[in-house]
Amino acid sequence: MINIHPTNQSHVPSWENPIEMLYACHGRVKNFCRQLNILPSYLEKNGLNQAVKNDVQQILNYFNLAAPLHHDDEEKDFFPALVKVAPQAKSDIDELERQHLHLHANWTALSAQLVELIQGQRDSVENALIEQFIAAYDQHIALEEPLFEMGKQYLLPEQLAAMGKIMAERRKIS
Repeated sequence: MINIHPTNQSHVPSWENPIEMLYACHGRVKNFCRQLNILPSYLEKNGLNQAVKNDVQQILNYFNLAAPLHHDDEEKDFFPALVKVAPQAKSDIDELERQHLHLHANWTALSAQLVELIQGQRDSVENALIEQFIAAYDQHIALEEPLFEMGKQYLLPEQLAAMGKIMAERRKIS
């Protein structure tokens, strides 16, 4: 149906390089946003089928579990470390943290409809909710990724390694 898998990569990011992992999370967000973008037209043409239910469940799982962890990684680990060595990033960080609240609110509204969809309680999802969700993430990622680059420039390898361990522990990964 709408399943989009990342291309086969010879280099797989790991928690040893947390900035790569933050980028990888953004890659997943972008893929899931592409899936959400085509969902309404797919449903209109093909209706609800098991493939759609599976894909929507993957999207729900990601944004219910992984996305909040990603935001914690940024707010609790990456942003505080970055602002200590690059205070010029503070205003962008403040804005990104405000955006996290809006992203979560957008997700709450959209996810309710997605749950109803896969439970057979509705046959479509409001385009406006999907568009608002995607636009907010597009804006967020565009502001955030330059800070990832700044982190590569200003954070020491040992800081990044320690940060990666904390992020992995947040997920209970050894």
